[in-house]
Amino acid sequence: MNRPLAPKGFFLWSLPAAAFVAFTSQSLPPVVASHFGGDGYANAFMTRSFYTWFMLAFVVVLPLILAYLPGATFRRPGVRISLPHGEYWLDPERREETIAFLVRHMARLGTALTLFLCYTHWLILRANQAVPPRLESSWFIGGLVVFLLATVLWLGVFLKRFRKAPRKDA
Repeated sequence: MNRPLAPKGFFLWSLPAAAFVAFTSQSLPPVVASHFGGDGYANAFMTRSFYTWFMLAFVVVLPLILAYLPGATFRRPGVRISLPHGEYWLDPERREETIAFLVRHMARLGTALTLFLCYTHWLILRANQAVPPRLESSWFIGGLVVFLLATVLWLGVFLKRFRKAPRKDA
């Protein structure tokens, strides 16, 4: 069966995210405050052009790796996949369904990462409007907490799916 390497719906997030970063970065000053200390004040800078490419790499490439690498890797003949109760889940009659779930699930994590990175970019846009540039740390921490909670939920769904193999007599 020839299945896509990642769900098509993943592009519903990655393409607009790339456009968001590319277009909104144009409103940044020529030298962008890009890193902030614990007090929220900028402590590192880069050119707008470099920042734009750097952020695009994070917002697009990193989630694409999460979304596409599993599909490309797991479908290769002879590849070993380590899962709880792998002998059951990777049995030939369930292997394709298991791989499809893994690919979809990794794309979900890629989507969550895309959203978090776009949110971080938005915070950097706001920070660069202030003089001197200052990131609202509480907003960043709040976004990070939401992303971490989403990641814990993502992990919970994964573990629940593969926690135990159904009984043979069921």
